[in-house]
Amino acid sequence: MSKIRPKFKVVSLTDAAAEKIKAIMANAERSYEGVRVGIKNGGCAGMSYTMEYAEAANPLDEVVEDKGVKVLIDPKAVLFLLGTEMDYKTDKLSAQFVFNNPNQTSACGCGESVAITPAANGALEATN
Repeated sequence: MSKIRPKFKVVSLTDAAAEKIKAIMANAERSYEGVRVGIKNGGCAGMSYTMEYAEAANPLDEVVEDKGVKVLIDPKAVLFLLGTEMDYKTDKLSAQFVFNNPNQTSACGCGESVAITPAANGALEATN
């Protein structure tokens, strides 16, 4: 009989990121299912991370529940975000979500855009 392994999480959250998302969701103007994370083309390095409220999961979204937070991953972004840790950092001049992404190959000087290579075809199989 084979053992059922827990599902691999495409994205994991630090405690700081989870607490910030909980605070944002608690202060939202209305109720949302979670936050949707993705990537879009643009910026001087080629891509940038996106975050938005998610009213409901789309049928192809990858749903990650971590530390009491629901994160919906855009299906087009899964291979680019595989193994990413989402954090929230605050310093003297800024406060922002930070994506510690092993697939990120470079970033622009201002930090607004990144270059990301999709995870290797066997990466998901190796982690399951």
